Amino acid sequence: MIVTVTMNPAIDKTVDIDRLQHGGLNRIQKVEYDAGGKGINVSKTIQELGGTSVATGFLGGNAGRTIESVLNEKGIQNDFITVDGETRTNTKVFEQTGEVTELNEPGPMISDGQIGQLMEKLEGYANAQTLFILAGSIPNGVDKGIYGEITRRVHAHGAKVLLDADGELFRNALDAGPDMIKPNRVELEEYAGFDYRASVEELLETAKSLKGKGIGTVAVSMGKSGAMFVRDGYEVKCPALTVRAHSTVGAGDAMVAALAYAWDQQLDNEQTVRMCIATSAGAVTTIGTKPPTRALVDELMEQVVIEKI
Repeated sequence: MIVTVTMNPAIDKTVDIDRLQHGGLNRIQKVEYDAGGKGINVSKTIQELGGTSVATGFLGGNAGRTIESVLNEKGIQNDFITVDGETRTNTKVFEQTGEVTELNEPGPMISDGQIGQLMEKLEGYANAQTLFILAGSIPNGVDKGIYGEITRRVHAHGAKVLLDADGELFRNALDAGPDMIKPNRVELEEYAGFDYRASVEELLETAKSLKGKGIGTVAVSMGKSGAMFVRDGYEVKCPALTVRAHSTVGAGDAMVAALAYAWDQQLDNEQTVRMCIATSAGAVTTIGTKPPTRALVDELMEQVVIEKI
């Protein structure tokens, strides 16, 4: 079973314009709305790949009810905690040049009691056959050590954890030993203290050092440079695939979804890497945070080149 945890969901509003005029009038050419937040995006992609998951976290207000309705319509099982306040709306403005401007709202305040409810719910799902995906930002009122605390609690029940976070959230969770992590290049450089663009060799050494914390899989997304995967006895990198891109928004979430799906389907290292690269590449061809189709992923998997480091 895969359980995605989205503490700060959002309605994703995607806006297409010709060019953003700061301080002036901007006429919108196209608008798309979708249920979003990193964990929810992962659940949507897992479903498109042919898998299943349970989406949980916090939802509030009309926006929260809209997200729940969208997930129900898509047939994605969900089990959210209802909170006061309004789930946020995140706006992404896409220009014809490919430039993206993001406007993210903060999200509702979460109480200690509601955090306790979520912990109890997650422990109820936790067993040796469960993978929890902890992804994205946290709302007001939630301590930045929350992902580490969740990891420790579900590990006590034999469950696994895949972490996709940045900054203090990422650093604080590492000592709890999540089983898989998916930082991007910038996040890994920040963690390591690099104030420059690190080489592949430096990124590899940093990834290998993280395995000393009990992390079994380190997948590093590197944008146009592709991605790197580090497991025991398996260290590879893959060039990015050439696709007609709409936006890179959601590419990291797609890779997380593929990594989780591969775990659930018990795919070997090579098939896991192929699926991760293909799903991430497919995601950049879609509008907003919509997942790629399984047919496109299968087609792109054949194009993946795997190089030993």
